[in-house]
Amino acid sequence: MDERGGKDFLTMKTLIKNGLVIDPCNRVQARLNLLLEDGRVALVTRQEPPADQVVDAAGRVVTPGFIDIHMHEDPVAPDGRLVNTEETAIFNCMLRMGVTTAIGGQCGISQYDPVAYLDLVDRYGAAVNVGMLAGEAFFRERAGHDDKYTPVTEDELAAMERELAQALEGGCLGVSYGIRYSPGIDRRELERTAAVCRRQDKLIAAHLRSDAGEIMDAAREFLDVGRDLGLPVQVSHIGSMAGFGQMEEFLQLVDEYHMNGLRVSCDCYPYYAFSTALGSTTYDEGWLERYHCDYDVIELSQGKYKGRRCTKEIFDEVRRDEPECLTVCYVMKESDVDLAFSHPDVMLASDGIMNYGQGHPRAAGSFPRLLSEFVRPGKMALYDAIARMTAMPAEKLRLAQKGRLNAGADADLVIFDPERVADQATFEEPTLPPVGIDYVFLGGRLAARDGKIVQGDLGRSVRG
Repeated sequence: MDERGGKDFLTMKTLIKNGLVIDPCNRVQARLNLLLEDGRVALVTRQEPPADQVVDAAGRVVTPGFIDIHMHEDPVAPDGRLVNTEETAIFNCMLRMGVTTAIGGQCGISQYDPVAYLDLVDRYGAAVNVGMLAGEAFFRERAGHDDKYTPVTEDELAAMERELAQALEGGCLGVSYGIRYSPGIDRRELERTAAVCRRQDKLIAAHLRSDAGEIMDAAREFLDVGRDLGLPVQVSHIGSMAGFGQMEEFLQLVDEYHMNGLRVSCDCYPYYAFSTALGSTTYDEGWLERYHCDYDVIELSQGKYKGRRCTKEIFDEVRRDEPECLTVCYVMKESDVDLAFSHPDVMLASDGIMNYGQGHPRAAGSFPRLLSEFVRPGKMALYDAIARMTAMPAEKLRLAQKGRLNAGADADLVIFDPERVADQATFEEPTLPPVGIDYVFLGGRLAARDGKIVQGDLGRSVRG
């Protein structure tokens, strides 16, 4: 009997039949049946073996559970548990849109000590499986350096190296950077903190130092570190970095590094507006000129001005009094985001962040949105979209049992209606669940059905 209750699922067999199985990791797109047992795919067959429960997936697509390689995890509550309000916690939003594995600790930001966070997931469960990167800014502050605009001292850097190495030993999948958010980071700090990944060949990921017209220099800064150290590199949310008219040139630069030996890939979300806190360095002096815009491109997601576009007066007031207020900024070019998703090394990630239910709809809609807004209109093949959601992030993260449905793989999977699947979350109601996601299984057990959570604590830590 599982300690979280319910029937002894280890002895149960679930047959999923008549669905179109799409598994790019194994290069399969065929009508096959899956038998789930003991938390894994026990058999893939054209037959109908006996089972305790049967799901008829006729007219549906069956895929590995989606993997979100870049999102921002739920905070830890004062009682030492993860915040888990069903309608608004981000892991719940992930599960309802078909994500079964989510990777937090992004942009240099960790909500909590990342290894201790993974321990909490294992102790109490989570709505999805959770992996973590070690957020460099978190360890920067823990070493005693609170000024994000200045370089760290030698003693602080040595402490960061020790603690980051311990985080990787504890299972973190790599190190993340928010160079934009900690502009005091210099090449010395980048190289030495990244070098802790070399022993286990773990990845480094970054929100680059700048965007728009400054993106090329910012990209070279980070890509050079990966090249010089021989590490795998992930460039985060490129739509909000190069989506202002620079995407074609940026992707050419990525290809140049790739062709010269760098293991580089990128992620992107399928929206044309980004989200960040009003007090972040994104809105430091010069942002109006960088984006060639006025204050009204910013919509406030929280507080007394929620839903309002900024004026200079509102911007100054909220940035001063409520710097953590989340915003949505409408400055990205649709054609650039679409171009990003035509590149073979760009995978889907939500960059989702939720502040107690307030934020950007990407946290609840990114994965079904790619299916409804890119696949159904013919911008992208269904097989290609599934690869960007499953096989590509699994390979990048070296998750050998995730992102696939062959016999022996973890039984994390999604069943959806390709004609109906669509995101419903909006900038006004960012946590609305999608439609058309019929079933989500985690470890062989039903976790969500028709946009509603059935069991919200099946997730476990994913460690490297």
